[in-house]
Amino acid sequence: MCYNIMVYIIKWEKCTGKGVVMRIVGIDPGYAIVGFGVVDYDRPKFSVIDYGAITTGAETEFNTRLMEIYNDTCRIFDSYKPEFMAIERLYFTTNQKTAIAVAEARGIVLLAARQRNIEIAEYTPLQVKSSITGYGKAVKKQVQELTKNILKLPAIPKPDDTADALAIAVCHAHSYNSQLSRYG
Repeated sequence: MCYNIMVYIIKWEKCTGKGVVMRIVGIDPGYAIVGFGVVDYDRPKFSVIDYGAITTGAETEFNTRLMEIYNDTCRIFDSYKPEFMAIERLYFTTNQKTAIAVAEARGIVLLAARQRNIEIAEYTPLQVKSSITGYGKAVKKQVQELTKNILKLPAIPKPDDTADALAIAVCHAHSYNSQLSRYG
């Protein structure tokens, strides 16, 4: 694990070398729906590997929902073996009950990534919007449309959580690329 940005960049260069693919999984956390998107990034090109959503039933007991999220997240990580996980940093202003439940589900995803030594990066919605559109107050539809274009997808993925997860993965690639340009 590297905690210094310079060491972090050097680690990636040594592991993959320039021109070699970096695999990122983007996660939009939730307890009813967890969006995920797996992309390969080979500066400056993206390849979409897979995307979708982990869903849990509203009638299912909450602890069982967390276990389902954990198991499905582990399967995604084990199947695609990402080097990096980019996840949305939570921001809630109103419903505290929902915030706590989403935070618990987010913690499950963080645990699964940490257990597999996947590098974790967190981004606020403002950072994701800025990275994709250049404007931190862009509306969701703009972010989704530009993400679709960047990734050369035929349509905006559904549900919205999936499209958001792909945007988070693209945000990480842009952020990482920016860091490499600054230091390398």
